[in-house]
Amino acid sequence: MKRRLAMVPTLAALLLLTAVAPGWALDEADRLYMVGERALADRFFPVARRALERFVAQYPSDPRHARAQLMLGKSRLALNDGQAALEALTRAGSGLTAPAEQAEVKLWQAEAQFRLKRYAEARAAYDDVVKADATSPLAPDALYGRARSDLELKRPEPAVAALRDLLTTWPDHALAPAATYQQARALVELKRVDEAQALLGTFPGKYPSSKLIPDAQYLLGWVKMKSGDPRGGVADLKSFVAAYPNHEEAPAARTLIAQAAGKYGDRNEQAEAYKTLMAENPPTPDGLSRAVEIATHLSRPKDADAAWHKLRTEFPDHPSTRQIAFTKAQAAFKQKNYKDAGALAQTAALSDDESTRVEALLILGESELKLKRFPQAAKAFEAVGAISTVDAGARFRALAGLGLAREEQKEWKAALTAYEAVAARSPDATLRDWAKERAAAMRQMVSKSPSSTTPPKKPDTTKPSDKPAGKKS
Repeated sequence: MKRRLAMVPTLAALLLLTAVAPGWALDEADRLYMVGERALADRFFPVARRALERFVAQYPSDPRHARAQLMLGKSRLALNDGQAALEALTRAGSGLTAPAEQAEVKLWQAEAQFRLKRYAEARAAYDDVVKADATSPLAPDALYGRARSDLELKRPEPAVAALRDLLTTWPDHALAPAATYQQARALVELKRVDEAQALLGTFPGKYPSSKLIPDAQYLLGWVKMKSGDPRGGVADLKSFVAAYPNHEEAPAARTLIAQAAGKYGDRNEQAEAYKTLMAENPPTPDGLSRAVEIATHLSRPKDADAAWHKLRTEFPDHPSTRQIAFTKAQAAFKQKNYKDAGALAQTAALSDDESTRVEALLILGESELKLKRFPQAAKAFEAVGAISTVDAGARFRALAGLGLAREEQKEWKAALTAYEAVAARSPDATLRDWAKERAAAMRQMVSKSPSSTTPPKKPDTTKPSDKPAGKKS
């Protein structure tokens, strides 16, 4: 409130300056420059931008032109117009020649590039400022900006080093709280959680007036949850939610609390956690997948189905959806519910995890065999073979299944080729012996007249290696 009142006289003066005739007291160039300069100082960025844009357009020969371009760049950047800001700053750089002025321009260019997500260019510009004079008043801002750029570039190690330098050299700088918080984030990325917790745990006491205290408290709870101290994490997150219920991370904190209750709480706590996760607005894939797990653990199939339906409807392509689809496909196959197993396996087969994808395709192929949908079965088994890094056991299970599918389609040569490969190279001795028997039957069919359709002895579609399909838990 005090700042607003203090700004009123300045704003009134600006309005007066813009209202009077150009010939009164100040000429037009002086008036526009003064309006832009004072408005920028008092954070009236739209006013500053309008005045400075008029100045640089109308008075290109004015000695203050380059300085006006610098101020215009700052105004545009404050209004989130990064590209236009960078253009003005580039023009300022060509007109300002003093080393201190060049460093200031370079710093603001780096800020504009960072806003435009051109992080590599921003980092280089920040680094130029630091190298030019590591003791200048601009050096802390440049170090901080360089560290932020490194974090965006997924380079947490140099980010930690830069932030540590900043805090060691300028411990009382206005950026110290932000630097401490960002250092903790970088340490988390480096899995140096003990160091991160030490910074976050002392943050409120060290920076009692910082606006980042809620963020630090949330991150501390998150770190504890993810590093083996769920009870401590829950306590921190509950305190965070109680103190800052409308913080942007509050929904995520409530989800983590509910997930912990669902995993570590008693049955009543788990039931409450299920309700909390299902009531999330907006819903999250992690929360819904945890709700599925809780309901399954509590033996509440209707609730599990409700959570699963919501998860696959809201997030059909999320990794959690595909992983749960895989787990459910395994269960359905064990229960000989081949139709559901196949449908679920189709979803799981889209997983980014290669081992999940392979096992899901095997479940799909074996389910289609049981349902006597042989072309679909063959397609699934061939998809396994197309994965170059699949392990030998899965590869030969797929080849055995492909042989059965081709045999059922009376494609004797194709079936023989698959069986012979299994018989020759499968690491499973029982599967090899089974494949040798099928290969012998196929040779008899191939040796007959090409027009013969008399089938060999009916194959047993349950291969020796058949067991509930899926990864070992």
